[in-house]
Amino acid sequence: MTTIDVGQSLENLKLERDAIALYDELARIEKDPRRADAFRTIAGNERRHAGVWADKLREQGADVPEADGPRLRIRTILLVARIFGTHAVRDMVQALEGDEEGIYAEQSSPEVEAIAADEREHAEIWRRLGGPGSAGHAAHGPRPADIAASERWHHAGRSGTLRAVIFGVSDGLVSNLALVMGIAGASGGESRFVLLAGVAGLLAGAFSMGAGEYISMQSQRELFERQIALEKAELEAMPEEEQLELAQVYRSKGFTEAEAATIAERMFRDPKHALDTLVREELGLDPDELGSAWGAAFGSFVAFGIGALIPVIPYLMTVGQTAFFAAIALSVVALFAVGAGVSLLTGRSPLFSGGRQVLIGAAAAVVTYVVGLAIGVAV
Repeated sequence: MTTIDVGQSLENLKLERDAIALYDELARIEKDPRRADAFRTIAGNERRHAGVWADKLREQGADVPEADGPRLRIRTILLVARIFGTHAVRDMVQALEGDEEGIYAEQSSPEVEAIAADEREHAEIWRRLGGPGSAGHAAHGPRPADIAASERWHHAGRSGTLRAVIFGVSDGLVSNLALVMGIAGASGGESRFVLLAGVAGLLAGAFSMGAGEYISMQSQRELFERQIALEKAELEAMPEEEQLELAQVYRSKGFTEAEAATIAERMFRDPKHALDTLVREELGLDPDELGSAWGAAFGSFVAFGIGALIPVIPYLMTVGQTAFFAAIALSVVALFAVGAGVSLLTGRSPLFSGGRQVLIGAAAAVVTYVVGLAIGVAV
């Protein structure tokens, strides 16, 4: 590459420096030494990438600026990681890696192709860092216990904690804001009625969300446990047939008949290992990640309650038009913050995501206010 786009190369350098700051700090935060080692490995790759762009800029006679600290998105991810641990930021970091891969895909050069390949590998490492103690194989290849970890069925059973929290808060905020505005319109701004309706909406919605999430997660868990129990019974009743089935799975993955038979035979030397492998390969499940129904219910209850509380807070502190306009202002700020939080997962601009969330919440509030006002006048 004899000539380069200096502006684009500066942006690429910034991306890589952000990634260095991210993975260096994740390695410091992580308590599991194997996961921390995986993060340090990725940070080393990002340093190499940054060096590529710095060298290219110097070859063109362009100034290479000093690192000026990571973007807000990176700082937010690290804040969440410090509070909740590195597992909590998995979705956000994978989205970030996907964005970087997309940016490089739009460029064309041998250097970019090599870097893009590394970014894809980084995303794959994150997919393999599924649970505590699982990082050791990230740099040394997958363990047998992690076979099928990246299959779609398997991922569908994971909790997506951060995503659930963000959208739980969003649901609570939008629904209770609409309710509060509707009652304000119908009651002529009578603060007692608005507060009563807001608190009732908060409790009803939070309990409904919690109960629904509990039933959903518990039913799913019971289904998975039943499937695992049936697989265990089949293994005990006809181990030879199950070994042949596993060998067929490996043949479908491209192994020769002899290789597949050898792998299956080794897996079946340990009955527990054999069951674990069958569950992952045949059912696409991870026995260690079936999810907690009570944890999911509590998380949904709290997330919805936090969002639903926001438009009610002003009515707990003041009355009349002051409370009404304060509720609108506070809700707009919260809606924008929730939208910006969504951008951490989607990779869209925080301004776009935040503005979109404000428009959606405002539309719901305006419609219910107008309907409430019409009902109030009619009554």
